[in-house]
Amino acid sequence: MVSEHTSSDKIAIVTGVSRGYGKAVVDVLLRGGWQVIGDARDGDSLDKAAVDLGSPPGLHTISGDVTNEAHLQSLVTTAQSLGLLKLLVNNASSLGPSPMPALLDLGAKDLEAALRVNSVAPLQLFQIAASSLGKNRGVVINVSSDAAAEDYAGWGAYSITKVALEKLTSILALEYPEIRFYALDPGDMRTQMHQAAFPGQDISDRPEPEVSAPAVARLAQADLPSGRYRASDLLS
Repeated sequence: MVSEHTSSDKIAIVTGVSRGYGKAVVDVLLRGGWQVIGDARDGDSLDKAAVDLGSPPGLHTISGDVTNEAHLQSLVTTAQSLGLLKLLVNNASSLGPSPMPALLDLGAKDLEAALRVNSVAPLQLFQIAASSLGKNRGVVINVSSDAAAEDYAGWGAYSITKVALEKLTSILALEYPEIRFYALDPGDMRTQMHQAAFPGQDISDRPEPEVSAPAVARLAQADLPSGRYRASDLLS
């Protein structure tokens, strides 16, 4: 669903916005005057998220899979039609199998699938959007995890993909100095994906994703050096 619009100099693409952190990030950006192109694999869930957010005219939703190149192209084409693409938030993510297996029991196909979503798709989306982001001196925020910096038994597949995402972020920052690249660790959150990591356990002590979502708006100001940041540090 693409809404009526006027040209804007604050256009953002955010992936994985039907729930959790992505949905909270979209809300923050919309309140900050951004127009947002948001996606999710499930069209019904994406439509429901838009309604939950008040069906704002600044939100443009496109259902599709981030592992599909044609879908990624449609996100960028839509952004370019709206105005200046200034922000790309790679939030869509795959936990991998749940319950989470030890690496000895991890299937190669499961690891490959998680890498495709968490590491390859963010690179591919940037490659498609690079000319616009470079020309507009834009910002790329790759949503990472403490699992990229710490070792947790059973989190091998997810950790590997987020380590790859963070290395991708830091190398791109060297190769494209006109663009700011950030790896953002939002911290533990009470989300469906986090629940899948702890099936059957009570995770109600984790903060809601709305708590750390403003960290994206902070990084979007593009006045901090490229690098890895924790949401808790940005918002303290």
